[in-house]
Amino acid sequence: MKNLRNSVQLIGRLGKDPEVKSLTSGSTLATFTLATTESYKNASGDKVEETQWHNLVAWGKTADIASQYLKKGHEIAIEGKLVHRSYENAKGDKKYVTEINVNEILMLNKKR
Repeated sequence: MKNLRNSVQLIGRLGKDPEVKSLTSGSTLATFTLATTESYKNASGDKVEETQWHNLVAWGKTADIASQYLKKGHEIAIEGKLVHRSYENAKGDKKYVTEINVNEILMLNKKR
């Protein structure tokens, strides 16, 4: 079994096309968002849907695959790890970011 520490697995739909950057180091970076929706019935029996948005980051070959094959609305499964980081913006305010560093992508869309 793979290492279960800090392991994230999600299935959802892309909220936008991946944004790809080529870094000066020669590495490729892709950022994109994934929506996961959960539905349940509340106490009065009404169906309720809740959508969570996840920030995804892919590097290297995984980023190349994302940029080449993934489009807004595609359904995918991902495996990665949760990362928390912070930075200061131009105004000097500290910002906190939670994102998933993607190790694997599985495309679930049916071929047309």
